[in-house]
Amino acid sequence: MLTVEDICFSYHDKPVLKNVDLQVKKGEIIGILGPNGCGKTTLLKLLNRNLHPDSGRVLMMGTDLEDISKRRIARHIAVVPQSNEIRFAFSVRDIVSMGRMPFLDRFQGESSEDTHIVEEAMEKTNIMEFADRLINTMSGGERQRVIIARALAQRPGIILLDEPTLHLDINHQFEVLDLVNRLSKEEDLTVVIVSHDLPMVVKFCDRIVLIHNNKVFAMGTPEEVLTTENMRAVFNIEAVLEYDETLRSNSVKILGSCRTVRERS
Repeated sequence: MLTVEDICFSYHDKPVLKNVDLQVKKGEIIGILGPNGCGKTTLLKLLNRNLHPDSGRVLMMGTDLEDISKRRIARHIAVVPQSNEIRFAFSVRDIVSMGRMPFLDRFQGESSEDTHIVEEAMEKTNIMEFADRLINTMSGGERQRVIIARALAQRPGIILLDEPTLHLDINHQFEVLDLVNRLSKEEDLTVVIVSHDLPMVVKFCDRIVLIHNNKVFAMGTPEEVLTTENMRAVFNIEAVLEYDETLRSNSVKILGSCRTVRERS
């Protein structure tokens, strides 16, 4: 679906990503993890050509993104940004309908098919009852579901999520990621999640890319990547990845910062 080949990127001559290689496979949920400032969001923006690499390239189905129009990219890749703040009083239906814009010609109104796709996206995200509510009257968790519905209305093959749980209460964090996980399985969607929340993301990801010092530090399954040694080196924490029998999934148990754990012992 997406292939990153030897990408390098800098902001004002300050290196942010160096020689990054990555393949995003169809139908998987892949987590891009790392501490703040390591280049995670930058990599996500390169994956849909919101930024342009200094060198290297990103391929979508074998074609360089630089040779594909933004409109065509939007027909295949949808983005759920870090902030879901919307300043204008649009209705939920209006927001979700914006996902159809890459498919409409200038001055063309929505067709009956577009309307069906929008309503289907609202049903799948359980927001149909909010269709006529104004977006600025909704909670953070509700707004996030609306933004995900907008992404689904694009009928994408890939959804990119930038810190999707960052500003949400703990219950809404699980609701959003459970929703994304379910949609990935039901729709055969490829999902790329950027996060620094180890315990939350490890529960959902098939594969993890760990970014450190502007490079891919480790890549593979959660068991291969989130070793105690890797979490110590990248996040400066003492932590263990273990299988939780109650949850029937992997879980990261964080014992504390390396310094705190040393002082306790």
